Formats: sequence, C-alpha cells, structure tokens
Amino acid sequence: MKKNEIVEPKAKKIEKVLKMHEHERIDEFYWLNERDNPEVIEYLEEENNYRDSYMKDYKSLENELFEEIKSRIKEDDSSVPYLENGYYYYTRYEKGKQYPIYCRKKDNLENAEEILIDANKMSEGHEYFRIGGIDISPDNKIMAYSVDTVSRRLYTVHFKNLETGITSSQSISNTNGGVSWANDNKTVFYNQKNVNTLRTEKVIRYVLGSGNNEEVFFESDDEFNLYSYKTKSGKYIIISSSKTISDEIRFINADRPNQEFKIFQKRIDGLEYSVDHLDDKWYIRTNINNSQNFKLMVCNENKTSSENWKDFIKHRENVLLENIEVFNEFFVVTERENGQRRFNVISKKDGESHYIDFEEEAFSAYSSVNAEMNSVKFRYGYSSMTTPNSTIEYDLVSRKKRF
Repeated sequence: MKKNEIVEPKAKKIEKVLKMHEHERIDEFYWLNERDNPEVIEYLEEENNYRDSYMKDYKSLENELFEEIKSRIKEDDSSVPYLENGYYYYTRYEKGKQYPIYCRKKDNLENAEEILIDANKMSEGHEYFRIGGIDISPDNKIMAYSVDTVSRRLYTVHFKNLETGITSSQSISNTNGGVSWANDNKTVFYNQKNVNTLRTEKVIRYVLGSGNNEEVFFESDDEFNLYSYKTKSGKYIIISSSKTISDEIRFINADRPNQEFKIFQKRIDGLEYSVDHLDDKWYIRTNINNSQNFKLMVCNENKTSSENWKDFIKHRENVLLENIEVFNEFFVVTERENGQRRFNVISKKDGESHYIDFEEEAFSAYSSVNAEMNSVKFRYGYSSMTTPNSTIEYDLVSRKKRF
C-alpha cells in the first residue's frame, strides 16, 4: 500500500468545557483520558497500526539505528557506589540484560557483594517492569522495595528479610514507590495514590506483620500533592504537602512513630518552605517576606512556626538559593547566579565559606547522593563541553577533588 493510500485515523471531537481561575476553555479531545473507554483503546490501536503501516519501509533503518545506539552503550556498566549506614550501595548491569542488579557491600568495597534485587529475574513474565524504590530499615535487616508492572506508577511495596532472604507475603498496593522507616525497624510510613487521578493524597502508617494500614493524613485539597521522607539526621519523619506556590509540613519523632504529626507551619497561599534537621535545629529554605529568590532560616526544633524563624542566609536579589545539604560540620548550599549553578560551602564551626572551583566557565553541576551526616566528602554530578558526565567527590576540609 502506498503512503498516500494509508487512511489516517481521526479522533472524534466531543466538546468539554474546562474552568480554572475564572477562565473557560474547550477541549475537544478530553474524552481520550478515559482509560477504560473501549473507543479510546480502539483509537489508540488505530494510531499504532497507522504508524506501523507508514513506517513499514523504514523497518530495516530502525533496526540499524537501534543497533548503532546500542553499540555505543556500555552494557556491563555500574553506578558509583555511595555509603549509607555502614553499606556501600550501587547498581550494575550485565551484558545482554536489560534491567539493573541492585547490590551492596558492607564497610568497604573490597568485601563480598550482596545482591539485593536482580531485576532481570524479577521481571520475568511481565510485559512491563519497573523498580520504584529501595528503602532499608535502620538496622539494615529488612528491605522495602516497590514494583510497577502495569506502567501507571502505581507501585506495590514488598518486604524482604535480608538475613533469611524471605519476602513477606504481605504487601502494600497503590503507593508512590517509597517508604520512610521509623527507628523501631518495624513501622513504615508510605504515600498512597488515588487509583483514578494518580494524585498522592494519603500518608499511611503500617507495622510489619500486622496487616493494619492506618491513615495518618489525608490531603483534601486536590491542588496539593504529598510526599513523605525521613530527615538526613534520622530523627524525624516528614510529611510535605505542596502545590505550586504553597507548602505545609508535618513531622513526628522517628523514635515515637505512634505519635500524631505536628504542623511545622500552617499553609499560607504564597508561602513556600522546605526543611531539614541538624542537631537541635531546623533549617528552612523559604520565600517568606517576599524573598522571591529564597533564603535560609533557622529555628529551634521545638518552636517551628514562622515567627520563630531567624535568618541564616539572607535573601539576595541576584542569587537564587536552590537547596541545602547538611553535614555535621558543614553546610553545602546550592545557589544560582547569572544562570549558573554553584556550591557554597559553609563551616558550621566558624561560618567561614568558600565556593567550589569548577575551573571552567560553562558547565552543568548538581548535588548527588550525600547520605552520611558525619562525612566531610560532598558528591556532585558534573559535565561540560569538554568533560563527560562525571561524579566528583569533594573534600570539604582539604578542598581536593576526586573523580
């Protein structure tokens, strides 16, 4: 069949009026988001068939391009190991296999490898397979891992005893992929999604082996999305409820997971903030008081409302404060000026600061995995027109770099 004879599919038009911010618009193809509508499935199949027919003459070229791209990929590659709670974690690939193998080694990289998950074996029998996240209990004995086999980012969390190798028969469905462990090594907090809208709307407390899932927070405002995490210090579990221009954070002590979550600072339209914890203080990145480029503030861990916040790094008109990485002895602040990112290293002891020298004028840099509070090494990703994608370890004391 010639290309001009191939019939192009035409989606029918059904007017749908959408209202937002006192503005109306008409979407004639809104009906195509109805996943269970047979007409939607039929139309998508027609589009796929049209594409296959139109590109039929280029099939050999497609295969040639695929093989060329594949030949440039190192198939037996591995990630840079990072240290967390006494173990080095990394992923590696084996030649000819599509999925990563998740591994760890205790204390140092010369020790025996422990395979946590071989996604190649786990994916067998599934048309689609994806690992969402891996979270290890504080005592390093239980692994929570999540899997999506339907391609909707609705992850099911499973629990594996790393001493016995046995995976529990109990699992948790409809999650966003991760859990936050309390310090009792048996209580986890996870985020549950609405199966229709896929909005993360609930935080659930679950005790291993109990089978009980207790809702601890429900976000009723559908403009907000939820996520939960554990502070780098390991002391607090955080629930962050966020939309484009507003945040609200709740927290509990990770040693007392049955407590009720406390509000850090009530949501105010236009007030954005995020927090991290060190020693007996909270560090808050916020746009309070018209700080459009954000500033860093600090407060006592028991007095968290905004009237108790004090400036730590003042707002600057020409510098965007993007993020902060806390260590026991240093802060590393990610900033952006004139469109270029930089890392500001601040000593906790005396407040002395310096910027990491990138030695090139044009580059891309970002903070990498820095899980250990007591480390004096800061890892970041780096690339430029003359430097390929690299992970660099920067000694915050000696100021030396290691690729």
